[in-house]
Amino acid sequence: MGLVHFWSEGDAITRLVAALLLLMSVSAWVLILWKSWLLRRVRADLARAVPAFWAAPDLATARTQLQTFDREAALVPLLDAGLQSARGGTLEAAGARASQLTRRLRDALHGVLMQLQFGQVLLASIGATAPFIGLFGTVWGIYHALLGIAAAGNLSIDRISGPVGEALVMTAAGLAVAIPAVLAYNVFGKLVGACEAELEGFAHDLREMLLDDASAPRPGTERG
Repeated sequence: MGLVHFWSEGDAITRLVAALLLLMSVSAWVLILWKSWLLRRVRADLARAVPAFWAAPDLATARTQLQTFDREAALVPLLDAGLQSARGGTLEAAGARASQLTRRLRDALHGVLMQLQFGQVLLASIGATAPFIGLFGTVWGIYHALLGIAAAGNLSIDRISGPVGEALVMTAAGLAVAIPAVLAYNVFGKLVGACEAELEGFAHDLREMLLDDASAPRPGTERG
């Protein structure tokens, strides 16, 4: 009954703050559940796809292996970027092959990391602002309650404790929204960092392999 009474007695600003906290909480939990599922799949894919790639006898088979295991497309974009050729007549084509390959792999890696980091800013924003929004709701609720008590002209501890106690719920609600968001942000940051290290290692090894293939002598071109 306390929350129902608080909602019914609150003004538009009080209800707006409560609705905003509810929206932030729902958004945070949707992100938490989705990113937990996503990062778990990506880590499992990396653990299976990278060994399968290097165990393949050729690049065509290796790409097929990546497509089989890389369900979230974290590794295939790196391989596709490494196998691309620069367009003729461009500054990219004028550079050394090693520089071209590094640039393409770096751009592809940044694109994959942006996908893995999606939602991190929202979680950080919710964790940083929800306590203050809840505190604002508490202050406004107390102010609104005191105005109502003063207008009624009946000042007693019972008349004060009820509305003030209900208003303090907004502070607790703000913390309840912020704490899971902050914890999830920290955990996801660590998981994304681990995935980033794996992806950077794969990109580095892929670059070295492609450069070695490009510099290796072709059949019939060896000098006696």
